[in-house]
Amino acid sequence: MTDKGELHEEQPAGQARPEPAERPAAELLRERRAAAQRQARRTLSHADWGSTMRERLAHLTESAAGVYDLDEPADIYGNRVVAALEERVAALLGTEAAAFFPTGTMAQQVALRCWAGRTGDQAVALHALAHPEVHERHAFSQVSGLRPILVTDEPRQPTAEEIRDLAEPFGTLMLELPLRDAGFLLPSWEELTALVEAARERDAVVHFDGARLWECAEHFGRPLEEIAGLADSVYVSFYKSLGGLGGAALAGPRTLVEEARTWRHRYGGMIFQQFPTVLSALVGLERELPRLPEYVRHARVVAAALREGFAGAGVAWSRVHPGVPHTHEFQVWLPYEPDVVAEAAVRQAEETSVMLFASAWTGAGPGIACTEVSVRAAGLEWTADDVRAAVRDFAARLPAVP
Repeated sequence: MTDKGELHEEQPAGQARPEPAERPAAELLRERRAAAQRQARRTLSHADWGSTMRERLAHLTESAAGVYDLDEPADIYGNRVVAALEERVAALLGTEAAAFFPTGTMAQQVALRCWAGRTGDQAVALHALAHPEVHERHAFSQVSGLRPILVTDEPRQPTAEEIRDLAEPFGTLMLELPLRDAGFLLPSWEELTALVEAARERDAVVHFDGARLWECAEHFGRPLEEIAGLADSVYVSFYKSLGGLGGAALAGPRTLVEEARTWRHRYGGMIFQQFPTVLSALVGLERELPRLPEYVRHARVVAAALREGFAGAGVAWSRVHPGVPHTHEFQVWLPYEPDVVAEAAVRQAEETSVMLFASAWTGAGPGIACTEVSVRAAGLEWTADDVRAAVRDFAARLPAVP
């Protein structure tokens, strides 16, 4: 559920910016939401990307000082601090090696391309809601020559039976952990091991889309290296859960990672210097990674309070999905058009300086709006009573449902 309007092109030189009356209502609402979040004294889901460049650079310089030697020369084409990050990731995930990539899209395209060459099979089995299918403009087929085979389009994780029953062979099974567009859903540990075993029975390798793998340990009750150890390769992101400026890593066998480095260069990912992004990743691993279990536990408190708050406020129908969050992120569904609840969320922040819902609202069906809630450091300050009170105030700004 991507807020596709968060980033937009700058106005061409010499062309006047349209007057507010001429600009789309959605664009104006996005700007109001961003401004309200910056000015709010309390925000349940705080997005660091909304800070100014000066604020982010100052925070990075301050926080990185205790994590890495800033007097060391900067990286050149992937050495020094980049190599240090790669070693750290490989150690955390228990793999032989890891390679830093500027984007997760590139990392996964390269990983799956490499596996296709090794297995001799271009087919990749994955969920219809997986990131490559929904958010990458068909890069699988258009760039890498891969052929997706959809295991299921149901808003849940696939089952081992579905893997075994696929009508055609495939070389790689890709599992997104958690499955974001279905509500940040994870299988149980037993289900995950069964999925992997089913792929092995089909003589396929297993790749984890672990953009948010860092936050899965609490749900599985297993250390990261044991989770990653189920797969043949794993991709992880440094900004989705860890608050970095960007970047990703591919971890797995040393020979695979070395091959991936070659393809990274061919794909344009051999960047001259990347130390700001890499430093932010190291900071995230040092500061945010240890806190993720606490975020997950508190997300369950917040989710329960949201559900109780909407019921107490008399909202005709609402849903927190999943009921008990698997990670520190989950969905909220309400019986309104997206623009109606988005306006109520922004007005609440503008008028009370308390922002309950900071993310965009999208349509999840006729008359149904859906948003994502992410509980991080700022969310830990909210008690269940705080959440319920904010829900009452928010619900009072919604029109009655006929």
